[in-house]
Amino acid sequence: MEIIRAALAGGVRLIQLREKELPVVEFASLASEARQLTTAAGSLLIINDNLEVALAVGADGVHLGREDLPVAAARKGAPDLIIGASSHSVEEALDAQKQGASYVNIGPLFPTKTKVWSKEFLGLEGLKQIAPGVCIPFTVMGGIKKAHIRDLVGAGARTIAVVTAVTAAPDPEQAARDLLAEIRKWRDRRTEA
Repeated sequence: MEIIRAALAGGVRLIQLREKELPVVEFASLASEARQLTTAAGSLLIINDNLEVALAVGADGVHLGREDLPVAAARKGAPDLIIGASSHSVEEALDAQKQGASYVNIGPLFPTKTKVWSKEFLGLEGLKQIAPGVCIPFTVMGGIKKAHIRDLVGAGARTIAVVTAVTAAPDPEQAARDLLAEIRKWRDRRTEA
């Protein structure tokens, strides 16, 4: 919870709770605690992979991977929930959009230790191939560091997801602040252009 507190204090307005190894009861307990923190901060909480936990704790949404409940089934069971879907190609992004996803996540873009990935990383070129065909909001993730922000914003990314850039930082709160400042800087420059 300390990382969530630090991220929220640093200005983060959306937390995705991702704990793949926890038993569901422990995950639900952790999610409930995270919900209290995000509510107090006026931030959104997205639960990774588990619609039931998202509904049980009153989360704002659920993020579904390619091996999870299909987006269309989640949309049917939770019509008002934010439903995100992972995508690794144009076809997957368009399929998620067609099934009723609220947003798609494009990635992993760069090498990362938080996801087992045996395929080629998408990189900036993969983002540039996928993003133009998507009509709903999209996020980007996977090995993103501060140095990537300029190019990602230039390619149209507005919501950038990070894990270790904050969680592994000596000062997670300051890391969150620095990343948000970098995103705003390049977003503002793009708007002015």
